[in-house]
Amino acid sequence: MQITGQQTLPVSQVQAWAALNDTTMLQAAVPGCEAITPAGDNAFDVLMAVSIGPVKAKFKGRLQLSELTPPQSYRLGFEGSGGAAGHGKGQALVQLQAVAAQETVLSYDVTASVGGKLAQIGSRLVDAAAQKLAEDFFARFRAALIERHPPAQAETAPPEAPPGLLRRLSAWLRRLFG
Repeated sequence: MQITGQQTLPVSQVQAWAALNDTTMLQAAVPGCEAITPAGDNAFDVLMAVSIGPVKAKFKGRLQLSELTPPQSYRLGFEGSGGAAGHGKGQALVQLQAVAAQETVLSYDVTASVGGKLAQIGSRLVDAAAQKLAEDFFARFRAALIERHPPAQAETAPPEAPPGLLRRLSAWLRRLFG
């Protein structure tokens, strides 16, 4: 399975990098994620409940970050097992590119494979479920980013002209242009 995409995040590149490395924020954003716990240098144990078609299971897995280039990119290796439901493994290249002071494009390229019952339900269903998982993650992640880093308030409008000044200006324009 191959999933590639881009998301525009309403934060700076540094803020996006920090959020992508915040296990509390990630746990809240990943649908079905019950725990993300550190397990060594750039490694994490993950527990999540997954439902793909008729297959429902709790998966225990491991995430390993490598090729870290803060705050631009990293490679994320992952593998997990859901017992009789099957297993999965793969990797993702995650890249961040600043496009404005408070706007960053996150690009991802994921390659994954599944086995066991997951493989038996068909690649179209697995691909659709993976795409839905990605969409849900980014919706939650974006909302958490906006909550943590609210957009700057628009500058206040200039004060309005006094009503008498507007009447005089209007009368002058009528005289001038008939």
